[in-house]
Parts: sequence; C-alpha cells; structure tokens
Amino acid sequence: MPDTVVKPAGDISTLSKRQRALAWVILIALALVWGSSFFLIKKGLAVYPPVQVGALRVISAFLFLVGLVLVRLKKVPRAKWGTLFISGVAGVLIPAFLFPLAQTRVDSAITGVLNALTPLSAMIMGVAIFRQKTTWGKVFGMLVGFVGVAILIFTGADGQLNFNAYALFAVGATVCYGFNVNYIKHYLNDLKSIDVSTFSVAFMGPFALIYLFTTDFDAHLAHDYSLTFVEKKSDVLALVYIAILGIAGTALALIFFNKLLQMTNPIFASSVTYLIPVVAITLGVLDGEQLVTGHYIGMVITIVGVWLVNRR
Repeated sequence: MPDTVVKPAGDISTLSKRQRALAWVILIALALVWGSSFFLIKKGLAVYPPVQVGALRVISAFLFLVGLVLVRLKKVPRAKWGTLFISGVAGVLIPAFLFPLAQTRVDSAITGVLNALTPLSAMIMGVAIFRQKTTWGKVFGMLVGFVGVAILIFTGADGQLNFNAYALFAVGATVCYGFNVNYIKHYLNDLKSIDVSTFSVAFMGPFALIYLFTTDFDAHLAHDYSLTFVEKKSDVLALVYIAILGIAGTALALIFFNKLLQMTNPIFASSVTYLIPVVAITLGVLDGEQLVTGHYIGMVITIVGVWLVNRR
C-alpha cells in the first residue's frame, strides 16, 4: 500500500454542535438519494440489460465530473492515482454492476435493504484488515442491525421464509463498499473529498465506456431508429433514469459521502445504508411492490441498530 498521512478516525460525539448537525444532514440526504437509486435501477432494467445499466451509470457519472477532473488534475499527486484507481474499482465500478444483476431477480425495495449490510462489512474489514479499534457497544449495535436486515432478506412477499441466490450479488456489493470506506479513511484521507470522488469515478469511466461497446448497446441504438415514438420515449426515459442514477446517485453522492467519511468515521458514514431501506421500501411500495409484517419488523430493528451504533 502507498504511504500516506493517516488522520485518526473521527467520532461524531467529538464534533462541534454545528458539525454534528451537518453530519446528520448529509447522512439523511444521502439516504434519500441512494434509497431512490434502486428504483432508478429498476426503471433502467425495464429497457436495458443489467451490465449496460451498470456501465451507463458509471459513464454518466464520469461525463458529469470529467470537467472538474481536468480543473483539479494538478491538485492530486500522481503517487495517489493508483490508490484512487483501487478505490474506484471497489467503490464505484464493481457495485455499479452487481446491484443491477441482483435486481433482475430481487425487488428494488429488498435490494435497498440488503445495502444495509455495508456497516457490518465496514466494521469487520476495519478490524480484520485495517486494525481499527471498536467497542462492544458498537458490535452489539451492528449485530442488532444485522438481525433486522436478515429478517428483511428472508421474509418473502407471502410472509414465508424465502431466500434468493441473486441477493448475493447485492451482498457482494456491500463487501466492496465496506472495504472502500476503510480504504479511503486510511489511504486517501489527506486528499479533499471532492478529489477522492471525482478521480475514483474518472478512472472507471473509460473502462465502463469500452465495456459498454463490447455489448450489443450499439445494435440497440441502431434498432431505436425503427421504433415508434412511444417506444422511443420509453427508451429515452430509461436513459434519463440511469443518467440521474449516475449523476446524483454516484457522482454527487460520492462527493458528499467522502466528505462525511472524512468528518466522522467509516462506521458512522456507512450507517447511511441503514436508512436507505426506508426510502427504497417506500418507493417500492408506491410502485406496486408488496410488503408484509416481517418487513416492517425488520425495518424497526434495523433503525434501532443505527441508534445503538451511533449513540455516545
């Protein structure tokens, strides 16, 4: 790993009242943005296959940020480029493909819930790989949150026990996120959050673009010319949904998430994924997805876990 200046992990209880309020505002805003991401993925999947949704998400984020990257090119030492590349692979590229793959067989609401495994992944990797210290209180809070998520994962639409192997794609994405939040805190914390976000996305953009045109995306575009106006409108709307996903859910959200990560610590920052299910499930229900009593029980237990992890 490259050498860097490592700042001590922050604790929200040590922040000023104003900084603490800002941290919670960012946390809630991120929950709203990322919670709606799974709904946007579903809309994109209505027209495009999962690998194209993932590639288009990264490409739209890249195009949105590329100008900023050129402006700040001299602000980021070349010695950090390799580190930023690794962060981009773990925190941007792989999850962008894994979540659409999961949602080919898993409802958007439940995928949003699976995302709440990220804090547990962050804690495990922080302790096991990055030698981060923790407390039994935080461990207990994580376990409570994990129980809530487990209830949601194994509760089927009919209220019976059910498990879908495609859920493992979403679980894999949370492992990537858990690694990345620790990686950023330990090896990129001396860079500004905007540089970490923009460069990690920028390094992934060309790879996503090249990969996109190894699929049948160009044939899909050529086929659009023969479609009716209504069919074209559907395709254009799907692209708009994916563009919003890339710009808001990847580019802008990553900037604010990395800012939150540098203000606090990986466990608090990744706790946003405990709030995401509330938004994801709400949008899923409004879009016709079904919830049963077990889902609501799991949501309550998950939120209790967030409170336990972040209390003083």
